[in-house]
Amino acid sequence: MSVNIPSLPSTASVDDAVAAIMDAGGVIIENFLSESLLQKLKIDLDRILADTPTGTDHEFAGTKTRRASALFARTKYMTDVALHPTFKGAAEKILRSKLVYGWMGSERVEQVPDIRIGVTQVIQIGPGEGGQPLHRDDFAFLWQHTPTSGEARVQVMVAITDFTADNGATLVIPGSHRWDDERMPTREETIPAAMKAGSALIWVGSVYHAGGSNKTDQPRTGLTMTFDLAQVRQEENMYLALPVEVVKTFSEEMQKLLGWSWIPSSKMGFVEIGGEMRSPIELLQGKQVSGVHPSPLLTLK
Repeated sequence: MSVNIPSLPSTASVDDAVAAIMDAGGVIIENFLSESLLQKLKIDLDRILADTPTGTDHEFAGTKTRRASALFARTKYMTDVALHPTFKGAAEKILRSKLVYGWMGSERVEQVPDIRIGVTQVIQIGPGEGGQPLHRDDFAFLWQHTPTSGEARVQVMVAITDFTADNGATLVIPGSHRWDDERMPTREETIPAAMKAGSALIWVGSVYHAGGSNKTDQPRTGLTMTFDLAQVRQEENMYLALPVEVVKTFSEEMQKLLGWSWIPSSKMGFVEIGGEMRSPIELLQGKQVSGVHPSPLLTLK
């Protein structure tokens, strides 16, 4: 088992990225974003951060750190991150494993779970900020870790500025995705995910990690996003964070990834239209079903 954070070029295959993630818990993809896309995204994120105050959470989020969410409503370049073939491809391979459980009458229930975008956030760690407590991000789902529990989240942290050991690079404990819930993480086990701007760290939700302390005089900026199992609640409430008129401008693939969809086999996420359980994508696209018009909530200003 690896004791380092592996690094792969942007040309690496999804299978190679997944293999590295499942070995170490995470992988750095060099030049994840093109220089052109990085600069355009940075302009938007800098504008957002300029209007974002620092936090007041002394224990976790920090008091010299700026955090802003609802990013799909604030920059058009989020779709490039979400649909990046290495990130989305790795999330699908890791999370979309067939589940066999229970019975439906005399039939065995089998299902391949879907994925959703769970949270978006730009995080700027300011000079003098201390390090975060080590944690697993799947704690949001009260996820328990056993040999058979599997993963619930695949996450990316894109370096918008260079990440270094001194300016607050994300600290990772390689291999901690194999730990149960009894073992306590320690700072001495961490490795900083040092990488150049435009590169990205992809890791699973069961990996212990933390934002590092910034000992420099310049801020460290990163963009994070998650793909989560569709059957867990989205950490960020996308239905309130994103105006419907903005969501309507996205492709159907993006709309579904943001939560405007259901699980057809179980009907989870349905809306009632004309007495039937239907997918919310039908309301979003303005379709009439059984003579019933879309919900008036979609037209509220």
